[in-house]
Amino acid sequence: MSETIIFGADWCGDCRRAKLIFDRAGAPYRYVDLVQDPAAAEVAHDISGRTNIPVIVYPDRSHQVEPSNADMLQKIAELGLGGARAEGATRIEADGSTTETAP
Repeated sequence: MSETIIFGADWCGDCRRAKLIFDRAGAPYRYVDLVQDPAAAEVAHDISGRTNIPVIVYPDRSHQVEPSNADMLQKIAELGLGGARAEGATRIEADGSTTETAP
């Protein structure tokens, strides 16, 4: 697998938070909406062994279920998934807040 996949639902606050963390980090992902694609819920369950969401599957085949901001950011950094914006970089804190840095 060469992409990160986030299995979630728009009604799920943790799923919205996960997408926000990835967006702010500049880390690409494919979002699978379990409401739009109910069969994907079984795929997410098979991966995690749980019914909790979000389930995030990384390119190294590891996964996280309902991860904290810090856990997601650590994994994004570990795999080098984050990107920097042309005008500078954005530092994302464990609480999800951001700080712009100079280029």
